[in-house]
Amino acid sequence: MRLTKAELFALLEEKYHQYNHTSFIESDPVSVPHMFTRKQDIEISAFLSATIAWGNRKSIVTNAHRLVKLMGTSPYEFLVNAKPEDFKPFLLFVHRTFNGDDCLFFLTSLQQIYRAHQSLEHLFNTLNDHGAAHAINRFREKFLETEHLSRSEKHIANPLTGSSAKRLNMFLRWMVRKDDRGVDFGIWSSLDPANLVCPLDVHVGRVARGLGLLHRTQNDWKAALELTDMLRTFNREDPVKYDFALFGLGMFEK
Repeated sequence: MRLTKAELFALLEEKYHQYNHTSFIESDPVSVPHMFTRKQDIEISAFLSATIAWGNRKSIVTNAHRLVKLMGTSPYEFLVNAKPEDFKPFLLFVHRTFNGDDCLFFLTSLQQIYRAHQSLEHLFNTLNDHGAAHAINRFREKFLETEHLSRSEKHIANPLTGSSAKRLNMFLRWMVRKDDRGVDFGIWSSLDPANLVCPLDVHVGRVARGLGLLHRTQNDWKAALELTDMLRTFNREDPVKYDFALFGLGMFEK
């Protein structure tokens, strides 16, 4: 038996408040950027943590902390001042298929970006006018300007080829959404949370289909848009707030 729209709204709101709470932070990759207060340190640690956010959740958090700690007390200061030899320890880093070569490329690309710009925010500034797919692809093109192995490109999702871009959408949620709950940062004030796309993974997709919020069977970009459009009917200004509800129901309540 399907829930009515009013019942769905009540459920989503209840679970949003339950899981969008500081107690959620410790066991989530978002715990890594929460170690910092400087905008650039938050961005860098959040981006790298989101990049490796697939697989076993405990392993993700452990490896993300390990990766960021290799950069000392300030990822930003490390990157802008690092010499080539300073990157050598990162060649030993591995998280699933993300290996040392990938890590070195990501750090080198971030270094070049931060030596030229104060923030990653401006690379996503087409989000408001052209949508998330355009903004993510624009960032991706800039990021891939740094010399790299072709294998590394799979770690930067491309919604224009159908990827749900779950990890980049999660990163954007962290950076753009701002409320009084203490989980998301909301440090990119120029971007509108109304234009974000819900991070779609196997847990969110399963729950969304069970609740009748998503009908497309593939977890791809079209499905992410379909789900987000449905969530906008409950909150047009902040649809991805319900990522907390869907993820919590799928991960913690099965």
